[in-house]
Amino acid sequence: MKNIIVGTAGHIDHGKTALVKALTGIDADRLEEEKRRGITIDLGFAHLQLTPALRLGFVDVPGHERFIKNMLAGVGGIDLVLFVISADESIKPQTREHFDICRLLGIPRGVIALTKADLVDPDILELVRLEVDELVAGSFLEGSPAVAVSSVTGAGLDELREALKRAAASVPEKNAAGHFRLPIDRVFSVRGFGTVATGTLISGSVQKEQEVEVYPAGRRLRVRGVEVHGSKAERAVAGQRTAVNLADIEPAELARGDVLSEPGRFRAVKQVDCRLDLLRSAKPLKHRAPVHFHSGTAEMEAEVRLLGGAAVLKPGGTAYARVVLRDPSLLLPGDRFIIRMFSPVVTIGGGVVVDLGERRYRKGMDVSARLDVLASGDRAAQVGLLVRESEFGVGMAELVARTGMLEREIAGAASGLVAIAQPQPWYVDRAWFQSARDRLVKAVRLFHVKQPLVPGIAKQDLRSRELPGVPPFVMDALLADAKEVVVEGETVRSRGHVVVLKEEEEKARAAIERAFEEAGLATPALAEVLAKSAVEPARARRLLDILLREKRLVRITEELVFHQAALEKLRQMLAARRSERFNVGAFKEWTGISRKYAIPLLEFLDRERVTRRDGDERVVL
Repeated sequence: MKNIIVGTAGHIDHGKTALVKALTGIDADRLEEEKRRGITIDLGFAHLQLTPALRLGFVDVPGHERFIKNMLAGVGGIDLVLFVISADESIKPQTREHFDICRLLGIPRGVIALTKADLVDPDILELVRLEVDELVAGSFLEGSPAVAVSSVTGAGLDELREALKRAAASVPEKNAAGHFRLPIDRVFSVRGFGTVATGTLISGSVQKEQEVEVYPAGRRLRVRGVEVHGSKAERAVAGQRTAVNLADIEPAELARGDVLSEPGRFRAVKQVDCRLDLLRSAKPLKHRAPVHFHSGTAEMEAEVRLLGGAAVLKPGGTAYARVVLRDPSLLLPGDRFIIRMFSPVVTIGGGVVVDLGERRYRKGMDVSARLDVLASGDRAAQVGLLVRESEFGVGMAELVARTGMLEREIAGAASGLVAIAQPQPWYVDRAWFQSARDRLVKAVRLFHVKQPLVPGIAKQDLRSRELPGVPPFVMDALLADAKEVVVEGETVRSRGHVVVLKEEEEKARAAIERAFEEAGLATPALAEVLAKSAVEPARARRLLDILLREKRLVRITEELVFHQAALEKLRQMLAARRSERFNVGAFKEWTGISRKYAIPLLEFLDRERVTRRDGDERVVL
């Protein structure tokens, strides 16, 4: 079934609520004060099953200027507007303000209802039509049907229903596969059920027992039950008037303007970059002007900072701006908003969120060029820009939080980027990836020139020298793509690189090995052996490292090194004594070495699981 949300708009006392009741049979005025005063103060809701396959949900909004902020809380999620103009009064101040709000919010289509048609003669009605045509010329309502109706006599209601059906047919369904977002417009308690929050489901779906997060508070809640248009349901989808029964929270802990969404998916922000349109009827808007900011069901104070060095935005003008919010709010690119002056409190403009305002702009930066890309609708260009702006790339979760796109949409848009497989994909710019890879290859080659006796550079050293801060998995991907290098454990070397010793180095290496081999277990002092190697200390140390890597020598402690042949002979001797218990004295007697060597050797044998310590004794394993 197709679900379409219809919002009323128009001046106070032009018959919006009476018209909704005449169409649906439901009185949208729910408050006692509304019934007593005969005006709509807060949002009202009704629904109409227009055809078996089409259901209209009506959001009835206040027309009085004092309640415009309540009106704004209701029109954010509507698909089409039922624009109400009384035939006996024609166009009034809130008619124009509501019309401006609908245009600024980008509402794409609507139907005009000329109410109270029974109170005027045909000539007056025709005059009103002409005034309406002049008002909507060049707007989304130009060419829309203008149906004369009477909520008292019922005249024109069938024609209006037909006009709504035709308009609804051209409305694309909201994205039920998108990320779940439900801006809250009412919170109350129901005896026996607890806290209930309602709103127009603008994206995704929600079902019973689902975990949700309330933004901006960050609190996670469980959905105990779901209602759609007042009836119990297992699941609600985008485009439906939805009520959710929430567990473990009091009504006072939620408020209009909060948003229910997916846990951990997004983050509330305190500033957004946007494209801002100023009404022709507004006064010039100065840089850093304070405003009332309305988006979805939220309303808060904010400051408009014009970008690009502009000091003022002229009436009727359009500019990029950063809006700094007093309170954090869940906003995503593509969200529409309205701004109103502080005094007098009138609508002056609105626009669309382009970015979450996390980018720091330096003096001289072409901000407009950046925001043009993000406002373009070109997903590949948008994702590519955000990835390039991050030094080492961006993960899928961050891109979802920044753009509001689905993961499959991001994956499709990122086809020109390098994707690194993680639990979630990580994307880096292809040009940066190639440049960084070449940089690492060059650094490895230079290392070999400077350190010819070392087989390669430690991966961590290479990372800290060339790409400090790069995530380890990005470093691994770069090295894996670099066919010119080989990674062996934690060492990186050029492919084909081998350590080639000079004649004097070969002799020194042999002398070092021979000194340890001839000493057996009575190993000589390391410094003494290196000093007699006939090469300078630095090269002698590198020759020692080669022997250790080749396992010709084995380092037991920092200063004790043994030849592998001596240790192998010791292992064989102990193997003949399997299961025998012995102490340090016996070990010294078997090997003919002093305690200076015996204790470190025994600790080494314990680590190698040749022996096991048991109190003051050891057991040969």
